[in-house]
Amino acid sequence: MSLSSKQQRFTRCIAQLINYATVKGYGLTFGDAYRDPRVFGAHGVKKGYAASKSVHKLRLATDLNVFIEDVYISDGNHEAYRDLGEEWERMDPDARWGGRFNDGNHFSFEHWGCK
Repeated sequence: MSLSSKQQRFTRCIAQLINYATVKGYGLTFGDAYRDPRVFGAHGVKKGYAASKSVHKLRLATDLNVFIEDVYISDGNHEAYRDLGEEWERMDPDARWGGRFNDGNHFSFEHWGCK
């Protein structure tokens, strides 16, 4: 499968997750999504705060900020993030939720062994 095909599949799944969150009554805003190589370095290069092999650099990750009744939920271990993360993991075999590695608002697709 090409990277482009995987990126398109990722985008469709993010749309489904946003719809799921809306039905559950969660408000969402985007955090980091694409990390431009001019700022963060190419995939495999460490520049700035981003990991060298971040899938954000491949357009395969986004951070979602959750709000309940307009209150930002900063704790990535909150049940709302767990609910979204577990739903995310059910959507696709490549789906990875950052709550499994101490980054609760991170939703990604694994690629080249990176998540």
